[in-house]
Amino acid sequence: MCGIFGYINYLVEKDRRYIIDTLVNGLARLEYRGYDSAGFAIDGDKKNEVFAFKEVGKVAKLRKLVEDEAPDMTKVFDNHAGIAHTRWATHGSPSRLNCHPHRSDPKWEFAVVHNGIITNYKELRALLEQKGFKFETETDTEAIAKLAKYIYDNNPHLDFTTLAKTVIKELQGAFGLLLKSVHFPGEVVAARKGSPLVVGVRTARKMKVDFVDVETTDQNEALPAETASQNLALKKSPGLRASLGASLLAPPDKSLLHRSQSRAFLSDDGMPQPAEFFLSSDPSAIIEHTKKVLYLEDDDIAHIHEGQLNIHRLKKQGEHDGTSNVRAIQTIEIELQEIMKGRFEHFMQKEIFEQPESVVNAMRGRLNVEEKTVTLGGLRQYIGTIRRCRRLIFIACGTSYHSCMAVRGAFEELTEIPISVELASDFLDRQAPVFRDDTCVFVSQSGETADSLMALRYCLERGALTVGIVNVVGSSISLMTHCGVHINAGPEIGVASTKAYTSQFVCMIMFALSLSEDRASKQKKRLEIMEGLGKISEQVKEVLKMDQDIKNLCLKFKDQKSMLLLGRGAQHATALEGALKIKEISYLHCEAVMSGELKHGVLALVDESLPIVMILTRDDIFSKSLNAYQQVIARKGRPIVICNTGDTEFPGEKTDKIEVPKTVDILQGVLNVIPLQLMAYWLAVAEGLNVDFPRNLAKSVTVE
Repeated sequence: MCGIFGYINYLVEKDRRYIIDTLVNGLARLEYRGYDSAGFAIDGDKKNEVFAFKEVGKVAKLRKLVEDEAPDMTKVFDNHAGIAHTRWATHGSPSRLNCHPHRSDPKWEFAVVHNGIITNYKELRALLEQKGFKFETETDTEAIAKLAKYIYDNNPHLDFTTLAKTVIKELQGAFGLLLKSVHFPGEVVAARKGSPLVVGVRTARKMKVDFVDVETTDQNEALPAETASQNLALKKSPGLRASLGASLLAPPDKSLLHRSQSRAFLSDDGMPQPAEFFLSSDPSAIIEHTKKVLYLEDDDIAHIHEGQLNIHRLKKQGEHDGTSNVRAIQTIEIELQEIMKGRFEHFMQKEIFEQPESVVNAMRGRLNVEEKTVTLGGLRQYIGTIRRCRRLIFIACGTSYHSCMAVRGAFEELTEIPISVELASDFLDRQAPVFRDDTCVFVSQSGETADSLMALRYCLERGALTVGIVNVVGSSISLMTHCGVHINAGPEIGVASTKAYTSQFVCMIMFALSLSEDRASKQKKRLEIMEGLGKISEQVKEVLKMDQDIKNLCLKFKDQKSMLLLGRGAQHATALEGALKIKEISYLHCEAVMSGELKHGVLALVDESLPIVMILTRDDIFSKSLNAYQQVIARKGRPIVICNTGDTEFPGEKTDKIEVPKTVDILQGVLNVIPLQLMAYWLAVAEGLNVDFPRNLAKSVTVE
């Protein structure tokens, strides 16, 4: 994943310092999405001039580069468009050349920033090299800018939107992109396909309506006479047909002469009003400027120009894709302090300590402990259908996959529906069978994970009912699934997911409670779980009080090279999640093992020096888990035990203990995972590592 930010002002005077600060601060907010290099492109001092600043490393280094280069910060613009990007490398190692924005030519006629991956970039590159273009980077993105120039050079009468449509028709893969050109000053085109983009709007006066019309146009309109012969010649080019099929150039779209104005942005006299637009891959970068946002949907092409925002979609003749013909302008409720670290040293630490609130937010308005009811509004229309399904398939990646593993037993016990939990990538690789009477549940913090999105499309094609459980409103999974639940964890900036895991856990337990509402034999268990959910926030606070004790415990084995985590039943998922956190943040090799498998090979690793964390809270299989503990002690192992408060089973002289409150067995994993999150955090801090930005990782994985 990478971070995109753009800023356009119209009839609002801003000096270059404000414009650069806006772009760079936007990138700083997005840095959790990619942080190996950053850059931006803005207008220069002369007409058709572009200033580009690109630097390897974090955004702070880009800011310093601007100070060293010292452009004229006093120049004022009443109409200006700037685009910016912070990168997580997919094609080409981090370098100034490979850093975005990318250009069409040394004069920067076209500049582009891009998230995602262009899967046919090699074919595009080969074609353009035949046409005389010289590529200077190893990236897939550069092909977009050069393709835009190639099309424009052969069709200089195209308007910006038609040009962008023509380019985008030729791109395969997933992308969110911003395109800027010296030929269209003060304008930006934004396009989304599988990678999120949100537009923030700030106007001088109240907007007339709270939506923007979507203009859908056919691709099959006749070419104007002046370009028809030119297109025919291009089609006959030897390399063109093989590389890109029969047609490279889309017909110019005559309907784009603004037949429907952006009514939201017009003043009473029908003229555009002063306006500022902020484009971002995450609303958290916009909220310091405005709370009015519009989420683009897949295949939307947004054109911002002269204070207007027009949204277009390509449509083949006779086709309707089922999307709305308007895009709502919404008010987001995120507060700026929610994405600031406050008194904490790192975002990860802050987010771990936000869990007493985040689990309550997941339940707010849904769980009524007094009346013993659970209401998930996003599922209400489909809950009966889901109860009758043949199979529930949970599909996710990484931490979200672990949360599904953690609640699998709860669903099996409460619903008695066959449950399958799948890693999205493996699910796709196997082309697993999916049927119309299956319900497929997609769990993702970002709602943009590439493998999960492709698995979602696969399931939709096969007619299955799909449910989304996501944290980000307006994300691709939330838009594409039939129904779903927002986990309401709030912005999660740290790359290592913490509060999203526990919120997903709680939301899926409520999902299971809703499905089992009509099962008389399960009512006693359901009431126990609801009472447990009512107490879970206070119990999380109790666990967090052990923060300093866990810090001191971590100092005992901070120089170790390897570590084992053991759990059984639902706590195996807790061990998997804890091991992932320790690996990704502290870079310590950590393996999670099912306790029942200890004797089948893993026991050979046990000695007096290997750190072994064992999850041994009380449940129906506690005696089986205890057997693994005895095996470790007999081999002179010195385990660290996560057990219930006051448990006398584990003598202090042989064992380090982390005591957590006891709750219903189904919910115990919510409490047990928090010491492991803290352990990962303090191990990383002890090594002096960058907790929020671990090497080689970014927040959301939008490539396979």
